[in-house]
Amino acid sequence: MSEESFPPIKRESRCVIIGAAPIKNYKKIRSFLGNDDFVIVCDGGLNHLRKLKVKPNLIIGDFDSHKNPHSKIETIVLPHEKDDTDSVFALKTALSRGYKDFLFIGMIGARLDHGLGNLYMLVKCQNEGAKALVIDDFSELELVGKEEKSISDKYAYFSLLNITGTARGITIKDALYPLENAEITQEYQYGVSNEVLSGKTALVSVSEGNLLLVKVWK
Repeated sequence: MSEESFPPIKRESRCVIIGAAPIKNYKKIRSFLGNDDFVIVCDGGLNHLRKLKVKPNLIIGDFDSHKNPHSKIETIVLPHEKDDTDSVFALKTALSRGYKDFLFIGMIGARLDHGLGNLYMLVKCQNEGAKALVIDDFSELELVGKEEKSISDKYAYFSLLNITGTARGITIKDALYPLENAEITQEYQYGVSNEVLSGKTALVSVSEGNLLLVKVWK
């Protein structure tokens, strides 16, 4: 398919990238999906399509964990030996096509190496000026920096983790453990398992660097 034949990107459209990590809470995950999403499925992510009730717009993979369906859907076949994982290649492809809003599904599983690699796609998105959210069976994960993020009390817990090396000027308001102009280093991750005060909305920001914000569902 040529560049000219790519489907037009709708205003404020989002790209959903589905990986192969296990999913149990399909009902919850489906609640995040929208009718106008552009859906990219990576290799073993094809196993999730029936239960997610979605149809892909693009399939990408080296097909080492799922057979190539050889359908009429646009498919990019990757070599087995490559620098990019299927997920990273999918993200790069979507960025090259102009998408600036991402939802990642099926990215966190038993393989810690794959999970960490996929989490760092959040950093790639931020550097590209794109929004991004990772969801799994238990939580929502995103980066927080200078732009203040809000956390409602519908979440059981939230954690702030330093994954990029610099996180200073951290402010947390309306939470059980508030902070003002604090620092969290990679070797001392004391921002784990905070709670929003009942009836409140917590506010989090980082003046220098950023943090991984994990919001755990009740």
